[in-house]
Amino acid sequence: MSRKAPRSDIDESTLTVTHPEDHAAGPTAVAVSMKRAVDGMGVRRTARTLPKLNQADGFDCQGCAWPDPSPEHRHSAEFCENGVKAVTDEATLREAGPAFFAAHPIAELHDRTDYWLGQQGRITEPMVLRAGGTHYEPISWDDAFALIGTHLAVLDSPDEAVFYTSGKVSNEAAFAYQLFVRAYGTNNLPDCSNMCHESTSVGLAEVIGIGKASVTLEDVHQAELIVIAGQNPGTNHPRMLSALEIAKKNGARIIDINPLKEAGLTRFKNPQTVKGTVGHGTAMADLHLPVRINGDLALFQAIAALLLEWGRLDHDFIAQHTHGFEEYAAHLRALDWDLVLASTGLSREQITEAAEMIAASRKTVYCWAMGITQHHNGVANVKEISNLAFLQGNIGKPGAGLFPVRGHSNVQGDRTMGIWERPPAHFLDALRDEFGFEPPREHGYDAVAAVKAFRDDEAKVFFGLGGNFIAAMSDTTVTEDALRKADLTVQVSTKLNRSHVVHGREALILPPLGRSEKDLTGGIPQRVTVEDSVCSVHASRGPLEPASDHLRSEVDIICSVAQATLGDRHALPWDDFRGDYSQIRRRIGRMVPGCAGYEEKVDQPGGFVLPHPPRDTRTFETDTGRANFTVSPTEVLHVPQGRLLLQTMRSHDQFNTVIYGLDDRYRGIKDGRQVVFVNQLDIEAQGLRDGQYVDIVSEWEDGSTRRVSRFRVVSYDTPRGCAAAYYPETNPLISLDAKAVGSNQPAYKSVVVRLVASVPDAPATGRPEGIATEESPDGGDEPKRYVDPTHLS
Repeated sequence: MSRKAPRSDIDESTLTVTHPEDHAAGPTAVAVSMKRAVDGMGVRRTARTLPKLNQADGFDCQGCAWPDPSPEHRHSAEFCENGVKAVTDEATLREAGPAFFAAHPIAELHDRTDYWLGQQGRITEPMVLRAGGTHYEPISWDDAFALIGTHLAVLDSPDEAVFYTSGKVSNEAAFAYQLFVRAYGTNNLPDCSNMCHESTSVGLAEVIGIGKASVTLEDVHQAELIVIAGQNPGTNHPRMLSALEIAKKNGARIIDINPLKEAGLTRFKNPQTVKGTVGHGTAMADLHLPVRINGDLALFQAIAALLLEWGRLDHDFIAQHTHGFEEYAAHLRALDWDLVLASTGLSREQITEAAEMIAASRKTVYCWAMGITQHHNGVANVKEISNLAFLQGNIGKPGAGLFPVRGHSNVQGDRTMGIWERPPAHFLDALRDEFGFEPPREHGYDAVAAVKAFRDDEAKVFFGLGGNFIAAMSDTTVTEDALRKADLTVQVSTKLNRSHVVHGREALILPPLGRSEKDLTGGIPQRVTVEDSVCSVHASRGPLEPASDHLRSEVDIICSVAQATLGDRHALPWDDFRGDYSQIRRRIGRMVPGCAGYEEKVDQPGGFVLPHPPRDTRTFETDTGRANFTVSPTEVLHVPQGRLLLQTMRSHDQFNTVIYGLDDRYRGIKDGRQVVFVNQLDIEAQGLRDGQYVDIVSEWEDGSTRRVSRFRVVSYDTPRGCAAAYYPETNPLISLDAKAVGSNQPAYKSVVVRLVASVPDAPATGRPEGIATEESPDGGDEPKRYVDPTHLS
């Protein structure tokens, strides 16, 4: 990379494919990190930034929500390769100021890829796209706030506005945001949880009473067994590998459940040790189960059935702390093993080996991520993992527990602060009592419902506090067409992305300070707070001078929009909040559960841990007052003849929709992104060849299809009948109606597709080609989703 943004866009013709790597990190990760940092930030800026990353007196990494060790156990380099990429992306020396926007009409920007847009640099001042305009133009902050207030004031109902939130937003900004939105009169607060871990939040709340992890980082270190399902730590949470290495040294074993065998769970070369620098590194997974896509639920039920058969249960925990065991046990005794083997693609011997490892463990931690949640049965998957933990009492004791690993750095904190379209009554009661107004009680739109509201002309204004809603959502064509119908779209963004170039009749870009930058709002040094995956809340203070004098903090922007919209309605203290964030934290401490003394507690080095009843006291605030066993039907996702099951995923050079570069080093991909990973036997069975270019066509039960063009077929070690490709390029394939039951989360991980040879020399754009309805060709079955097992091929 260079500090100069690329003049041309991605050229997929230069893509090369090599062998996947058999380890993660090592000296190569150090070299890549330092080159990215110096090229993007310069030597001096790198030296000022990285030593403060994830330190108690520094700032929290934007790259993931992995917890930090206690301050006395942190390394001087407490970051990973992808954390460096995340910081460099924000602290870049590149700028996209008024001259950039004057030189690039919106029509040109629209045709650029997400990678090119993100590489142009930091947006330096507020920009507006007027109705019918061809370019974004500068606008003053006051005029921007007034424009938003005017649009919101003329809506027929507050519910015609949607207020989206990214998981990178601080607790202070999130609290002020939800206060403003509810004072305005709506609960339309979708956030990125709706797309990633909503199935976790729903599933865990039903079975343990709280939608958060029941472990600490020390529990991971002390575990005898760690089960990692649907997760790729080497790319998505690389610092997790350091924790797993500690656990391995303490004698832990690891089971890796994932269709792809990933480098990070094969071997870890810790660059902070001699063994990791010049030696072989640490072997990670003791058992890899290459489960068929969507086979996780059947796998966990089969393991549970074996534990029941062998009598390897914690009978005291089951009797004292759980509800529904007999019904669940009856379900397990009737389990259809033929169905299990068809669903998982595994042998009974492989499943038995995993069950034996679990049976032998006295302390097991269950970890999972989007490979579990982003399915039609994502909520059931989470409940099934919980069932397995309950059988052996693996919750509420050291070295054991349930550990959903969050992706975005403060997505969990945002939910704690009230960013939720379905707020509980006790939170709204506390908001009323603290601020003296009656907040709306009707549930608002989640992410999928928000798209449908714009599509159906039931919403008029979209406000995005961070993130890239357009690219992150499923059914890209439908989402883009829906947001174009808005009267106003507002994006609070540090850098350009797809959501700026697919816009409403009018559009605003409001550039905030980044997390790596000093915040002197109100004339005093400010700090913000965040919550990680294990409920630990800590402070974050950026060390860098702002990228532009025109930037404002997220808190400032929210309070200013609130004032322009609400005026003195409800007499809310927007000036106080803007001038001193401690005023926000004191309100948080008074009304958010578990946050008493918030302002004082975050002064402690490393912050404090929020209460978690199942973890702390084995108490469960559920409808039964106990941990709930649940029964979910064993299902098989039927794939018609000639089709494959596709999962979408990240490359190693990416964080969510932010694309840092064009390499996926661990999987052997260089200089490109439009690839589809397929088992060699499936390639041959479909009459294709390794390296051939294909269009990917998804098929849906309503007869519609969606297509993306010119993806290179890559022979890869993945289960028969399964395929994988990167998002956001493949998000156009997922129907808006493909959702997890119970959580409404898009089902990005189980898409029935067929591969069609591309027209020679067609451009590799990766842009959606729309929705079509067509008959299924080549004599195959009509597309089907979940079906009765008697219909299995």
